[in-house]
Amino acid sequence: MKKDIQIPKVEDVYVAIVNEYNDIYKTQDWNAYIINDKDVDLEMVLIVTSGYNEDKMTSIFRKKLDLLPKKSYAKIELMQEDLFALNNQFKVTFFESITMFDKTFTFRKNTINLKALQPVPLMEARGVLVK
Repeated sequence: MKKDIQIPKVEDVYVAIVNEYNDIYKTQDWNAYIINDKDVDLEMVLIVTSGYNEDKMTSIFRKKLDLLPKKSYAKIELMQEDLFALNNQFKVTFFESITMFDKTFTFRKNTINLKALQPVPLMEARGVLVK
């Protein structure tokens, strides 16, 4: 029966950790974003995040977006630099029309840093991207 279940592949949806200037606090912050580079809207986007390694696990953070329009992005959360020593996981579930999609985006420990910055799709920013 498992062989009969079709799990659609997630394409053109990304998670990025972006280093950007915070005008209010005059600091450089790291923020997590979900990016919809598709030509269709995503509905009922559920994001569950956590950090972990062999010894530690963070609390679980959940976020829901009713709609993520096509060719757009939304902020998920502010990331504290202490978390970069952990594996950071973003489990994303969404509907495209009537089809449900699910993908886990993982940033391995110590991969989020200034040397790893690259251009981020749809954003005029640089960050660490997981596809």
